[in-house]
Amino acid sequence: MVLKPTQAGLQRAAQLLRSGAVIAFPTDTVYGLGASVDDELAQKRIYQIKGRPAGMPLILMVAAESQLEGLVHVDSRAEAMMRKWWPGPLTLILHSLRGGTLGVRIPKHKVALDLLRHAGPLMTTSANLHGGEPAMDADEAGSLSGVMAVVDGGAAPGGTASTVLDLTGPEPHVLREGAIPTPELLAPPPRAG
Repeated sequence: MVLKPTQAGLQRAAQLLRSGAVIAFPTDTVYGLGASVDDELAQKRIYQIKGRPAGMPLILMVAAESQLEGLVHVDSRAEAMMRKWWPGPLTLILHSLRGGTLGVRIPKHKVALDLLRHAGPLMTTSANLHGGEPAMDADEAGSLSGVMAVVDGGAAPGGTASTVLDLTGPEPHVLREGAIPTPELLAPPPRAG
């Protein structure tokens, strides 16, 4: 089922997500797969759709930093990165308040943000078979078996996945270089005066 990114289409996508569906949608990098943050069965379905190894965690995508309250610990380093790079193609690995760690991101894409405002936070990953090239449009994303619906936002503007920065240790550590190059990401702030 292809849904347009209209009010009605996004409401339908949110209903599907609340009923346990996995849907595909565009982001500022590639098309992603999403499942409700509260639905573990739907999240397991993402792994089945992709053929993704169980040890590879999904990323929490939100529309606003306020949606992270009660989920992750946000320290001053994380706040600084959020101010500089969000919304945008940066995934931050933070300490989860439920134990362990959690990757979090706010995408810089109107359709993705509108969907997140309708549906709430989503557990996400790129729309592709594990190890394959990410989907760049609704047709590619919708071709994955098990995807209930695709929000068609046209071609994805990126092509490079988000950069993943781990902030859970004493020093920031880039786990995956993506749309933001490491030297740019970790450059010291300019000196005042």
